[in-house]
Amino acid sequence: MTTVTSPLAGRAIGLAAVPDPVFSGAMVGPGMAIDPVREPVDAVAPVDGVIVSLHPHAFVVVDEQGHGVLTHLGIDTVQLNGEGFELLVSKGDTVTRGQAVVRWNPAAVEATGKSPVCPVVALEATSDSLSDLRDDGDVKAGDSLFTWK
Repeated sequence: MTTVTSPLAGRAIGLAAVPDPVFSGAMVGPGMAIDPVREPVDAVAPVDGVIVSLHPHAFVVVDEQGHGVLTHLGIDTVQLNGEGFELLVSKGDTVTRGQAVVRWNPAAVEATGKSPVCPVVALEATSDSLSDLRDDGDVKAGDSLFTWK
């Protein structure tokens, strides 16, 4: 069983509220989203594991059970070509839960007209494999978002 924790401080929301049909329709996978605080912040690893995919706007950490967790920083932020994002680790690095992965500023993303909302998705999971989903209220980085069994 894997506990997935929040990579950011902000407000927990359901994936259905994400302004992107690919995420809101859970096409990528089930999970949660964070509407982040509007200040420069480090997005941190939601699980212990290996960084298998790393982009300025998104990263995937796979834990020892093979569970891949995608953290996507904002919506359509790939169009920013990395501007405003600073990578703090490298692909292939082993990270611990809570370790800083990408430094960014949600307020700056919002100023470009993009949504800063961050989906946190259990890749290749079924919705019934997730439990204890936190879909409202304020969260701090490291607070539990859901359990993956």
